[in-house]
Amino acid sequence: MAEIVRGVGNFNGAEIECALEIVDTYLRDDKQKDYRVVVAENSGCAVKAYVCWGPTPLTRGTYDLYWIATHPAAQGLGFGRALVAHVEADVQNENGRVLVVETSSRESYGNTVRFYRSLGYEETSRIRDFYDVGDDRLIFVKRFSP
Repeated sequence: MAEIVRGVGNFNGAEIECALEIVDTYLRDDKQKDYRVVVAENSGCAVKAYVCWGPTPLTRGTYDLYWIATHPAAQGLGFGRALVAHVEADVQNENGRVLVVETSSRESYGNTVRFYRSLGYEETSRIRDFYDVGDDRLIFVKRFSP
């Protein structure tokens, strides 16, 4: 997964470190309940994408989609869509009400923003200059019926 996260090109060094730390936590501690990770493989069993999500602490029925990344050579082939569909089904199976995605407004995240909008996520919040000057924090949400 490190190759995927580094290869995407959107993530800065701190973001890469954070993404890999969360995956390590998931892999090292089978008792933790904060993170779930699923990978998507091609027909040759090579990992092409992954997603990490989990219940949002101190909420009832709210989940965060923490990270999703697809290998650059596999982008546009449906791996990301399949992973988000898996997460959404998991959230709904647990009577989740809301799935929240946080992302950046940087130009390099343009495809990411379009991806979430194409899947029916609504931009519900924008905090200007959150990450840095000119780099807003965008919050996208999808709501599910109980």
